[in-house]
Amino acid sequence: MSFDYYYGEQSESFRFLRIPRLLFTAPQFRGLSTDAKLLNSLMLDRMCLSARNGWYDDQGRVFIYYTVTDIVEHLNCKKDKVLKLLNELDNKKGVGLIERVRQGQGKPSQIYVRQFTAQERPEPPHHPTGSRNQDCTETEVLTAQNDTSAPRKTGSQEYGKTECNNTNKNYTELIKSIIYPF
Repeated sequence: MSFDYYYGEQSESFRFLRIPRLLFTAPQFRGLSTDAKLLNSLMLDRMCLSARNGWYDDQGRVFIYYTVTDIVEHLNCKKDKVLKLLNELDNKKGVGLIERVRQGQGKPSQIYVRQFTAQERPEPPHHPTGSRNQDCTETEVLTAQNDTSAPRKTGSQEYGKTECNNTNKNYTELIKSIIYPF
């Protein structure tokens, strides 16, 4: 089979799945198979659609419907593997990334995709108005986000972005004269 090329804006005409990096780096997810991580990504994608459709329970939580048959079709695998993947993700038998609530009477289960990236954030420190950090000069506060290509001469290293290339020291005129001798 021969596939055609992308032309112009055709390259932006389809959606992508995003798999959270945390599923690959966090120790609690090391035992999770790659297929289960992909299934979780598919469920996260469906969750966005469910939210747009207003599929919320009485507590305001978003849920999805994703039948075993649909998963078999999307992952191109057998039903036994899909059930194993769902068990890997489930809160009762697996790592707890999803919670399945059976509806009975031939209806598909409601699936709640759990938010695993949320962490408790510490309260920001309270500074009374007018108090300043003594390590920081006034000019540094005013220009902390302005990038310069030379390292700071004074002030603390804590504030502002990391400084990069100092073009004054790269002999750019010399490079231009070598490439373009005229």
